[in-house]
Amino acid sequence: MKKTILAVAALFAFTGLAACESQADKAAEAKADSLEAQAAATPNEAQEKALNEKADIIEQQAGNADGGATTQNTPTTDPAK
Repeated sequence: MKKTILAVAALFAFTGLAACESQADKAAEAKADSLEAQAAATPNEAQEKALNEKADIIEQQAGNADGGATTQNTPTTDPAK
């Protein structure tokens, strides 16, 4: 019985941690989305690339802001993936 209770408690704790998304993560994602929308709207290819790169940096920093506590929000900028 104790093992079952501990397993359930651990599952709830893990689920809560994995689902956690901070306000800073949400704000960074909104900023990156805005930059990506600007990039899609510009006819200038160099400006489009620069805006997308800036958005990638913001997403990467936000994904790592929690010190690796979660991995679901850690984007990859690897073009091979």
